[in-house]
Amino acid sequence: MALARKSQYDAYKDTEIQTANQGKLIVMLYDGAIRFLRIAQDNLNPRTYDVANTNIIKAQDIITELMLSLNMEGGEVAQNLFNLYAYMKKRLLEANMAKDSAVIDEVIKLIEPLKSAWEEVLNREGTGASAPRPTSGRPEGAGLNIQG
Repeated sequence: MALARKSQYDAYKDTEIQTANQGKLIVMLYDGAIRFLRIAQDNLNPRTYDVANTNIIKAQDIITELMLSLNMEGGEVAQNLFNLYAYMKKRLLEANMAKDSAVIDEVIKLIEPLKSAWEEVLNREGTGASAPRPTSGRPEGAGLNIQG
C-alpha cells in the first residue's frame, strides 16, 4: 500500500514539475519573441535591414513553435490561439517586407498580454494559490501541450 502511494505521489509530482516547466518555457518563448522584435525595430532606423530581417524571422520561428505546441484537442482556446499566432506570423511577414516598425509594435502588443497571463499562472503556482479553473468543462491545461 505504501508503495502504491509513493508511486501515485511521484506521478503527481512529475506532472506538476512538467507543467511548471512548460509554463516557464512558454514565458521564455514569448520573452524571446519580444526581444527579437525589439532588436528588429532598433535596426530599422539605422537601416541595417539584414539584422532586422534575421530577428523578425527568429520571432516568426518562435511563433511557429508555439503553434506546433498547441493541443488542438483543447477546443476553442487552442483554435483561437492558433488563429492569433497565424495572424502574428502574417503581420510579421508584412512588417518584414515593408520594414514597418508599427506592425512589429502591433505584434509585440499581442504577445505581451499572453506572456503576462502565463506569468500570472506561474506566480499563482509558486504562491500556492490556485489558478482559475476553465469554465469550458475541459480539464485544466487542455489546449496547450509543448511536450516533444
